[in-house]
Amino acid sequence: MKPKYRNPLVTVDVIIEINANIVLIERKNPPYGWALPGGFVDYGESLEASAVREAKEETSLDIQLIEQFHTYSDPNRDPRHHTVTTVFIAKANGTPKSADDAKNIGVFTQKNLPLPIAFDHAKIISDYFQYKNGVLKKNIF
Repeated sequence: MKPKYRNPLVTVDVIIEINANIVLIERKNPPYGWALPGGFVDYGESLEASAVREAKEETSLDIQLIEQFHTYSDPNRDPRHHTVTTVFIAKANGTPKSADDAKNIGVFTQKNLPLPIAFDHAKIISDYFQYKNGVLKKNIF
């Protein structure tokens, strides 16, 4: 019998900045909690196109990607599957509105983050604020 070959799933997450705050969605599907907008990359889709699409689907915002931040690959970062995510930083204007699999949506500062935060997004958000404050460089190991 031939062994089954399994690959990690590819995802993207987007840190959307609005006036020095970030947009988080409350997930309506498990795993529950607050999360960065994002999701699975479709076959034939670039990471950048996927980030723009996922952000629009979940927040109703048109975003402008600013930079690729970091890739997170801990096999335990998502309790459902082994996923690898590339995180982008983006800017947006307007008022986010929850859509798709987002139950609620909010704009938060570093000091008023909601709980619980799903996946490894608390680490990603912490790394982001340390990066913005000059404590960390982009390549976080």
